[in-house]
Amino acid sequence: MNLQQLEYIIAVDTYRHFVTAAEKCYVTQATLSTMVKKLESELGVKLFDRSKHPVVPTVIGKKIIEQAKVIVRETARVKEMLEEETIKVNGELKIGIIPTLAPYLIPLFLQGFLKNYPKIKLQISELTTHEIVQRIKQNQLDAGILAIPLNDTDLIEAPLFNEEFIVYTSNETTYPASKYILPKDIDINRLWLLDEGHCLRNQVINLCELKLHERNIHQFDLSAASIETLKKVVDLNEGITVLPYLALFDLTPKQKNQIRYFKSPAPMRQIGLVCFRYFVKEKMLQALKTEILHNIPAAMKDNVLNV
Repeated sequence: MNLQQLEYIIAVDTYRHFVTAAEKCYVTQATLSTMVKKLESELGVKLFDRSKHPVVPTVIGKKIIEQAKVIVRETARVKEMLEEETIKVNGELKIGIIPTLAPYLIPLFLQGFLKNYPKIKLQISELTTHEIVQRIKQNQLDAGILAIPLNDTDLIEAPLFNEEFIVYTSNETTYPASKYILPKDIDINRLWLLDEGHCLRNQVINLCELKLHERNIHQFDLSAASIETLKKVVDLNEGITVLPYLALFDLTPKQKNQIRYFKSPAPMRQIGLVCFRYFVKEKMLQALKTEILHNIPAAMKDNVLNV
């Protein structure tokens, strides 16, 4: 058994296809298949059910693959530990950010981060919470920036700041500009939400204690994948939506007049950095924290958490 064989079975499990796994490992299919078969022969078990399409791990295969992930991750950790000791802040940092945060947070810290840490190769992917968690566990991401808590024992959460929720209304709304809104004031029949899979949707539903099944049947329904789509639909359909605070800074002056605030204490979501519990790129992660907290709007500084 060797490390390369473990990497190959992890790749087959990830992509569920020998050809794709071989491409991702930069070897021929024949090489990968031979190495996997040798490992199966050495262990005396079948790791994959090749009769299924896509291929799936056997019961014992699942257990061995999970252990292989630990071994590969811990082996990589040795090298990272040496780099942490010998190099100040250098290397590759792969980050996932949720879509309701990425368009507003990335422009705030990216330029400063690249300037202050020129030896860090930063790779950012815009992904849902579920995708970020899965990729962290598969060692495809180093960390994620998303809403916490996740309550996942495999992950470490480092809180960054609390982000207030605000209400965005159409021009024809009945809410006076001076009135503060309570969650119970939101009319669910005029409320537009992101589609399922976005954590912001669940946060808004919980915030307003919404009973979506009580909504009237609409002539038009929408599964919105972005906040920008939501804002346009609200403008066109005399509706309401709930936005995170950082989205304020992307609004036009006219759109800012359509903002209403929740009555204090305003509902918020907690944003944090999440990584695997054995994560060792601590200096790079601390550099990222520092740059983010330095560049968030002044009005949010009071909501910065102890990190």
